[in-house]
Amino acid sequence: MSSEKIIKITLDEESIGQRSVEAEHEKTIAITDLLHENSFQPLCMKGGPYSLHLSVSEGRLIFDLTSETGETAKAVLPVTPLKRLIRDYFLICESYYEALKKAQPHKLEAIDMGRRGVHNEGAEALQTLLENRMKVDFKTARRLFTLICVLHLK
Repeated sequence: MSSEKIIKITLDEESIGQRSVEAEHEKTIAITDLLHENSFQPLCMKGGPYSLHLSVSEGRLIFDLTSETGETAKAVLPVTPLKRLIRDYFLICESYYEALKKAQPHKLEAIDMGRRGVHNEGAEALQTLLENRMKVDFKTARRLFTLICVLHLK
């Protein structure tokens, strides 16, 4: 079993407004999937596993890290490179949930394909943003992107 992984993740709940049932569901799934399977290696730390606390402050994304040995680190990243993708992801998710309520299967498939595409693009952008600070595989980046989106709900 690799020690280069996240074993605990928390979000700064105080910076998040009230979420919809759908957003809460997405958050729960992302955290569950992330804890089940992830590849996460901060380049500034000796080894894991890691606890991660994600927050947003003054337009910056903050990764507060603690290793199992007690070593700590913080990565502060600009959110600007992800803003358009976060906005697009919110819009397409709203369309998806609206189509789901109206039981329009023909629209659901097309919207879901678009949603996955934006989600994948967000994961790739996040990997690029993190590349000099931490290594994450695509699935981990995808789940982290979901959680970053949840942090931006207002």
